[in-house]
This record gives sequence, structure tokens and C-alpha cells, in this order.
Amino acid sequence: MMRSRRLKTLSLVGLLCACTGTALADCADVPAPGVTWRRCLQDGQDLRGVDLSGATLRDASFKRTDLTGALLAGADARRAKFVSAIMHDVDLDQANLVRADLTNADLSGASLRQADLTNARLFQADLSEADLTGARLAETDLHRAVLAGATWIDGKTVCAESSIGQCHPAREQPAVSDVEPSG
Repeated sequence: MMRSRRLKTLSLVGLLCACTGTALADCADVPAPGVTWRRCLQDGQDLRGVDLSGATLRDASFKRTDLTGALLAGADARRAKFVSAIMHDVDLDQANLVRADLTNADLSGASLRQADLTNARLFQADLSEADLTGARLAETDLHRAVLAGATWIDGKTVCAESSIGQCHPAREQPAVSDVEPSG
């Protein structure tokens, strides 16, 4: 009886380790293209300049993480949390950011070309000088997001310096002529 109970307990422990061991091992993997960090906590990390292109980052957390200059092109970051992350000049081209939380993230100079930001939260995010060409923004929360100098989804419109929460096209500057006026 005691041996049977011990075997059941060991079997249960083994099953639990088998189910969770893979996820825990993946979280310890070094940053690399195609890495799987699903449901991993990477909060507060220094990941400047890392190459995470094509990585699986679904449901992962990168709160207050420095991803300056990182390459996340084609990454699957559905429901990932980048709250208060520093993401200057990050490459998120063709990334899947559906339902991602980028609240208060600094995405200044970021490239988000063809990124899917459907239902993403960009509340108070800094998107100054970001490139949103071809990005999908359906139901995206841009409340109080800074869009100054950003290239809008049409790839042509540049948002005015006063663009907060929505892109207001910058007024075109009059052409400057090198020719002296006659008179």
C-alpha cells in the first residue's frame, strides 16, 4: 500500500516535471533568432541589440526591459507585455503584436512596418519618429500615445509634432528656392 502510494506520487511529480520542464528550460535559453520564450518573465533585463527575429514571445513579459536597437522582425509576441520597456530603434517589422501591452513603452525611432497591432495597448507609448507603414491598428489603444514625426500606416503621411493619440498630418513646408527674387 505504501509503495503504491509512493509510486503514484513519483509518477505525478514526474508528469508535472515533464509538463513544465520544457517551458522553464526555454526561458533560460540565450537570446537568439527563433528562440522560444513563451510565457517567460524577462522583466528588467538588458537586451540591447539582441537578435530575436522570428522568436516566439507569446504571453511573455518584458516589463522595464531595455530592448534598444533589438531585432524582433517577424516575432510572434501575441499578448506579450512590454510595459515601460525601452525600445528605441527596435525593429518590429512584420511582428505579431496582437493584444500586446506596450503601455508607456518608449518606441521612438522604432520600425513597425507591416506589424499586426490589432487590439494592442499603446497607452502613453512614445512612437516619435516610428515607422508604422502598413501596420494593422484595428482596435488599437493609442490613447495619449506620442506620434510626433511618425510615418503613418499609408507610408506617406508624417504625423505633426502635436500628434497625441492620433496622427495629424504635418503641414507641408513650402519649397525653398535657391533663386533670388527679382525686383
